[in-house]
Amino acid sequence: MKNIQTQTKEKIIDSTGRTLGRVASEAAMSLMGKTKATFERNIYSGFPVRVINAKKLRITEKKLEEIYHTRYSGIPGGLRILKGTETVEKKGLKELIRLATFQMLPGNKLRRVMMKNFKIED
Repeated sequence: MKNIQTQTKEKIIDSTGRTLGRVASEAAMSLMGKTKATFERNIYSGFPVRVINAKKLRITEKKLEEIYHTRYSGIPGGLRILKGTETVEKKGLKELIRLATFQMLPGNKLRRVMMKNFKIED
């Protein structure tokens, strides 16, 4: 059986007035290819995803205080725990969407391939 590639259409997700988790989970499902009938777990069967209007994401200050993520430098004692407010100040809401989507994808070799097909715009 030949592996026939169909035209890859880009999915556009508008994040205006939507919460972080809803946008990230929709993006993750499309990147994995679970929205298609031809889903295969062992190959990249998703399609490119573009999130627009990232600045208009609906998120409260209280939620930004609760959100945290870690960054590890690789040396002993190099674990940094960053709050959502710090991330938004330094890199913006685009980085929060990227991190949330990254964590929702499976932690295998296809994760980097999926993230290369993920674009976020303000």
